[in-house]
Amino acid sequence: MKIWTEHPARNDVEAVVRRYFSLLRAGRIPEAEQLVQHSSVRHVLESLWAGSVGASAEADETSGSRAADEWERDLSWLGELDLGDFAWGHTDSNHYVEVTYRGRTIEVALGFWVKPTDAGWVLAGPSTLW
Repeated sequence: MKIWTEHPARNDVEAVVRRYFSLLRAGRIPEAEQLVQHSSVRHVLESLWAGSVGASAEADETSGSRAADEWERDLSWLGELDLGDFAWGHTDSNHYVEVTYRGRTIEVALGFWVKPTDAGWVLAGPSTLW
C-alpha cells in the first residue's frame, strides 16, 4: 500500500488511482488491492460490470444477454473501461473519478479518500457511486 508521510498532492493521488485502475484492467486484481486500503474488490467489479457491459447488453437487446456471473469468469471486459474526469472535494481528501466504457461515461464512478493512519497517509476505497 502506498503510504505518504504528509498529505499527498492531488497529482500523487491521481497517479495511484491510475495505477490501481490499470492493474484492474489487466486482470491483476491482487496487485491492485495492494495499492489502496481496499474495500471489496468483488463489489467494485460487479458494479463496474453492471454499469458498463450489463447496461450495454440491456440497451442493445439484439446482442443477446450475457450470463449474470460472466463478469467473474471472463475479465476481458475490463479492457474496455477507462478513467474519465477526476472531481475533488474542497479538502483535497476525497474525490471520485468517472469511468468510461467504449468511450462513453457510465453511471458508476469510483470514490477514493485520503486518510491518516499511524504509519502516514493512505488512499482508501474505492466506493462505488451511482
